[in-house]
Order: sequence, then structure tokens, then C-alpha cells
Amino acid sequence: MSLSAAPFRAGPVTASLAADRLGVPAVLFFVLSAATPLTVVAGVITTGYAATGLTGIPLAFLLVGLLLGLFAVGYVSMARHVANPGGFYSYIAQGLGRPLGVGAAWVALLAYNALQVGLYGAIGAATQPLLDQWFGVVPPWWVIALLAWAVTAALGVRRVDLNGKVLAVLLLAEVAIIMVYNVGSLAHPAGGQVAVDTLAPGSLFGPGVGAILILAVLGFVGFEAAVVFAEESRDPHRTVRTATYLSVAVIAVLYALSAWAMTVATGPDRIVEVTRAEGTEVIFNQAGDHLGQTMVDIGHALFVTSIVAAMISFHNTTARYMFALGRERVLPAGLGRTSRTSGAPRTASLWQSAIGLVVIVAYTIAGTDPLIHLFYWAGTSGGLGVLFLIATTSISVVAFFGHSPHDETVWRRLIAPAAAALALIVVVVLAVGNIATLLGVPDNHHLAWAVPAGYLAVAAAGTAWGLLLKRTRPHVYATIGLGARSTATTLPTPAAHRHAASGQGSSR
Repeated sequence: MSLSAAPFRAGPVTASLAADRLGVPAVLFFVLSAATPLTVVAGVITTGYAATGLTGIPLAFLLVGLLLGLFAVGYVSMARHVANPGGFYSYIAQGLGRPLGVGAAWVALLAYNALQVGLYGAIGAATQPLLDQWFGVVPPWWVIALLAWAVTAALGVRRVDLNGKVLAVLLLAEVAIIMVYNVGSLAHPAGGQVAVDTLAPGSLFGPGVGAILILAVLGFVGFEAAVVFAEESRDPHRTVRTATYLSVAVIAVLYALSAWAMTVATGPDRIVEVTRAEGTEVIFNQAGDHLGQTMVDIGHALFVTSIVAAMISFHNTTARYMFALGRERVLPAGLGRTSRTSGAPRTASLWQSAIGLVVIVAYTIAGTDPLIHLFYWAGTSGGLGVLFLIATTSISVVAFFGHSPHDETVWRRLIAPAAAALALIVVVVLAVGNIATLLGVPDNHHLAWAVPAGYLAVAAAGTAWGLLLKRTRPHVYATIGLGARSTATTLPTPAAHRHAASGQGSSR
């Protein structure tokens, strides 16, 4: 498919996603599923304790929750004025200019694709022990990955509310088992006394504090996706606002509680030693000691379904980014088509499925470790890309309301987003300085410079493409970031073309 310079008029299957399909709970299920609670509790939290030797992770999640809640003030305020499944792309385009918006779109596509396809590397390692225990068979990881891929691909072209119902079941079961594990740990404290040492400020500060804060931020990745589903929501403004705030609050409290409960069961003075010895099995071993083997088996099974839920959520998010860019003809227009029956972004979803299939096949042929080289490296790199986008978006919120206050209070349009932007810039600097630690590679490893350099190159290429559109296809450039309004806009006159190309007025 290619981008034609001919004027584009949207048909009934290209204009918009299906409206009025999602309420606050459904959007919340998409958002929280992307955050993979059980994966974070079992993997990220234990990795943080083991890698840094610091015990203040519960406090870190609370602090990061407050920071992202501050970011959300301006984020959801802007959502009232920019409704577009392109999310970060449209916000940055409206706030910092359309060329930078296109650059951000390319970064978003790379980051969310990395997050989504990286999960195929984890599903095999999570499922193989269960199949061996239950049935005595251990299929290759790629067989399991292909089955998960098929489920994700099939749901991706179905109604978005059907996807939401599937995620509701998987997510509620996942959160329920985490809470059962937490209660079991808190009911059996080491030494017979519930310790709160890990909630003290002093437990957070030390040489590894930067890495802990970054791990905590990466644990929240997915909270920002509520705006992606605004077009398909009932009462989009209320849905986006409520789902975003609730997701930040639920994630912060759930992770902080789980990280603290883990230390109560081991004792604060032993949590680092235990996590280094047992790794991701810490919470399952604690459950086995306190609740019995059946609860461990249930937890392992839900760990698998949590990965599938995250696949479905990220697939839907990434497909909608592709759809938004196709609808505005920043990418091939065919990506902007929806299914006549389901209203889903069918073409973009199929392309997203094709990318996943290619990655699974490529890693199988290469014979690399799917858990390390696909799940861990791609997932961490994708999370860093989203962090870069969050920081840039916080700046774009300030710029957007600087152009026009839109009757927003000074707190919503300036103070909160500016404070969030400054704090997030610090977090980005810490992230770049700790990339090797986060990826689990030596400081001189090529990934330590390739990941930030890769995102910078992609952002530069996307920005250059935006500038090229401004010169050669001003009718396309003029609709960047407008969302559904881009297909309803009257085709511009030649004079309007010249006006857009000159960079005047709204063609920033």
C-alpha cells in the first residue's frame, strides 16, 4: 500500500471506530491488563530487591503513583479537547507541532510493538512447567507462543467490548490471587510481628535508587492507554478521566501492598537474600508455605493468563495507534479501515498480528533465548520508549494550554503538568543512566547505547517524514492529530494548501 497524493474521502468503513462500546470498567480492564499485575509482582518487584539491595520498593511505587497522578491531571484535561486513539501522537502533535507528533507516533509504534511481541517470549517459559507437571509434556516455546498469538489475533478483529469482557475475567482472577497471596503473607509475618521498615523513607535511598524508581515507573506502563479507547467509550471525557485516575491509584496501591507483604513474610532484613536465591518464585513459594500447593498451582496458571491478557491489551492499543495514523494518512490509508461488523481497526489489527508472527518465527529460527532476548530485552526497551513519550507528552500539555487555556484552571493547565514534566525529565535522565542495569547487561554492551540511539533515530525519521508531508502533501499534514475530525474535514482549497504549507495558523 502506498500513500497517494490524491484527496482522500473517508467511506463508512474508514471514518471512525465503533462508538459507545466501552464504559469505565471496560477501559480500566484494558489499562490494568497492560500493566500485567501478576508479572510485575512476581518479576519486577523481586528483580528490584535482588538487583539493587534496597528494600524501599513499596515506597517507590507510592511515590511514582503520586508522580503519574500529577501527570494525569494535565493528561486528562487535554483529553477533553483532543479525542484521538493516537494518544501520545495526537497530544504531542497538538502541543509541540505536527512534525514532532509524527516522530512521537513512530516511537510509540516501536515501543508498543516491542511490549506486545515481547510477551510471546514469556508465554512459553511460563506455560512449560505447568504442562510438564499436569500432562508430562513440554512443547517448544514457539508452539505455545503461536497458540497465544492465534487467540490474540482472533480477538483483535472482534468487537472491542468482547475483548473487554475477556480481559475482565482474566484480570479479576489475577488481582484476586495477588490479594489472596498478600493476605497469606501478612497473616504469617516473620518472627510473628508485622514489620513496616520497608515503608520508611530511609529504605529507599542508596546507590540503586535510580534503578528502583525506573522499575517502578515501568511497572505502571499501560496506565496511559485510557485515551486510546476514548473514541469507543460512552461519555469519553468522563471515561478517560475516571479510568486514568483509577488505574494509577489501583496500580500504586496493589504493587506497594504486594511489595510490602513480601517483606513481611520474609522479614525486611532477609528480602534481598531471598529474592536473589528464589527469583520470580518468591511469592509462589510463600503461598506454598502459607496456603498450600493448590493455591500455588492456581497462581502459576493465572500467571500464564496474565501474560495472555497483556498480549490482548497491547495488541488492541497498538492496532489503534496504527489505525489513527492510517486514518490521517501519515501511514498507508488502508490501516485506517475498520470492520463493517465489529467496528474494530481490522487492517491495523491484521498487520499487528503479522508482525507478531514474523517475530515468533524469526526468534525460533535464530534459536535465541526467548525469555531473555525477546521478553526481557524487548519488554524493557518498550517500557523505556513509553517513558520517553510520557515525559514528552507532559511538556506538550504545557505547550498546548499555553497556546489556548481552554477555560482550564491554572492547576490543570500549568502547575500540575509543569511539575510532572520536570520530575519526569529527571526520571528519563536516570533511566538513560541505568539502561544497562535495567536490561541486565554489562555497561559496555551494545544495547546500552543502541536502545536510546534507536529511539532517537526513529523519532528523527518520523519528524522528517512529518516535515516532508508539510511540503508535499499539505492536505494530509493539515489533519495530523485531528482524529475522527480529520475524515470529516472539508477538503482544503489550493489557497488553504499554501497556507498549511507555510506553517501559519493551525498548521503548527
